[in-house]
Amino acid sequence: MRIGKQGNAYTAIATSDADSITVRGEDLCRDLIGKINFTDYFWLLVLGSRPTDIQRQMMDACLVAIAEHGLVPSVQAARMTLAAGPDAWQGAMAAGLLGMGSVVAGSSESAGRYLAGLLAEADAGNGDLEAAAISSLQDLKARREKVPGLGHPQHSGGDPRADRLLAIADELGVSGRYIGALRTLARHAPGIIERPLPINVSGAIPACILDAGWPLEALKAVPLLARAAGLSAHLYEEAQRPIGFIMSHKADLAISYDGAPSSAAADKKPE
Repeated sequence: MRIGKQGNAYTAIATSDADSITVRGEDLCRDLIGKINFTDYFWLLVLGSRPTDIQRQMMDACLVAIAEHGLVPSVQAARMTLAAGPDAWQGAMAAGLLGMGSVVAGSSESAGRYLAGLLAEADAGNGDLEAAAISSLQDLKARREKVPGLGHPQHSGGDPRADRLLAIADELGVSGRYIGALRTLARHAPGIIERPLPINVSGAIPACILDAGWPLEALKAVPLLARAAGLSAHLYEEAQRPIGFIMSHKADLAISYDGAPSSAAADKKPE
């Protein structure tokens, strides 16, 4: 059965023959290995061209900012998976990456798409970003939804990672429409939502790299790549100093059962 569009299929990423390997039009062994850093290579692989020095610095900063943040749920999932299957790093890594959803780490994509939608709405309304931001915030409040890219349960006074990334973007001259939209939201959100809502790292990362020229459609790749590095550290530590079963045990102690009693328990009579 034929499903989807049929026709000639192509890839512009890589090819090889008996004598060489070509990646994005460059010889892997002659032009890339030992001559390009990994951030540049990441950019080249995804976009097909090398980043400028400013783009590299902004991407580097974002990758460092999101790579590690302690024993978050995705890390716990990875470490407990490795504890249960110490021979399967790939399974533990996959468990951690699959745990990056719309609430943790994957929220960068949600925030980026929200900012893009806000800018599109502003463009459709005579370029009035202020009005579009206020209207959007009022709508989110009415629907009791969170503001993507704003607020943090731990860093309620301001996410230091976001502050640093935005400062770097300003220093590099990267700050543009996306960072402007994010800052406009942050300026109006506390008054409309009626609680502190500082810019968080999941808002700063997409704003910074989108303004630097990274495509909206590839946003999710950035936190995934960064967290793979952090997960590698946790999995190596788990192999050396296991805490996976300790976390599992602590969870078992912390969570109480409130379901129906078994027949045996129901039959027991107090003495």
